[in-house]
Amino acid sequence: MNGRRKAAMAFISVLLGTLMLSTACGTNGGTGDEQAASASGDFPRTIEHAFGETVIPTDPTRVVAWGWGSADAAIALGVTPVAMAHQSYGGDDEGVLPWVREALADSGEATPAILPAGTDVPFEAIAAAEPDLILAVYSGITESEYELLSEIAPTIAYPDAPWSTPWRDTIRIVGDALGRVPEATQLLADIDAEVAEKAEAHPELAGKSVALVWDTADALYVYKPADSRVAFTLDLGLVNPDSVDELSNGDSTFYFTLSRENLGELTSDILVTYADSEQQSTEFLESPAAQLMDQVRRGTVAEVIGTEFIAAVSPPTALSLTWGLDDYVALLSDAAEKVDG
Repeated sequence: MNGRRKAAMAFISVLLGTLMLSTACGTNGGTGDEQAASASGDFPRTIEHAFGETVIPTDPTRVVAWGWGSADAAIALGVTPVAMAHQSYGGDDEGVLPWVREALADSGEATPAILPAGTDVPFEAIAAAEPDLILAVYSGITESEYELLSEIAPTIAYPDAPWSTPWRDTIRIVGDALGRVPEATQLLADIDAEVAEKAEAHPELAGKSVALVWDTADALYVYKPADSRVAFTLDLGLVNPDSVDELSNGDSTFYFTLSRENLGELTSDILVTYADSEQQSTEFLESPAAQLMDQVRRGTVAEVIGTEFIAAVSPPTALSLTWGLDDYVALLSDAAEKVDG
């Protein structure tokens, strides 16, 4: 994400002179009353995150979701945002993801306002939505962007590092911020039960190692166990291969890049690959670099193809995980059976 923009700063300065929007952020822990409120679902409630603590004074009714997954979690918990991020990858012409569109249709709720596309935080559009809570739980906002957003409304950033919040934590944090902790707990239990049911129905997955890679024009990415897409895959009974740990490099907690000439060192029973199109997938798997891999030569590859499918499982959200689960498990199962064969 880029830093705050001068135009946005000027706009917010004027806006704050006319709108009586409040923020409560601090560096000290909440009082005993605030901690009790957080546990009970009452307000005010305090949420800790990477940039300190945010106090949400009252039950939010105008929620804005920025980044990935927060809108999905809010909708799954029965709170439709007044505005949410445009999702160009996997979204339709309006920037709405298919599982979000379906959930809104099922609930009879209107589609929220869609914030302008792009990676810059659209401060003006967010302020125009007049939120009383901004959810950026899985995002890349900087501290300066967080501070500016906090001048608009109480803002919840990611708990540790940008773009790395586990999908379960996203649901928990959003549930806490909305005062819907029991609902979030039940939602997680329901999702876990569905994943466990799939794992039980597919014993061929149990104990097999899986590596997940994405070949792009810039680099070939290998995902670490801390990444949400890997954690979700391992929940199905698969295991992380030793080769991922041995080859791991870089500062990122959820991925590393691997030179294509070293691809043969990334060994596992199953290989999961991502590609926007069939052509891209074929080009990678038929490339000399990919042919160095035992998994490719054996055919034990689960090809996740298409922006919608990739977006659903990489990384998953409160709504997308179950939306793409059947197709994902089917791919993994086919690859696992070839390992056994």
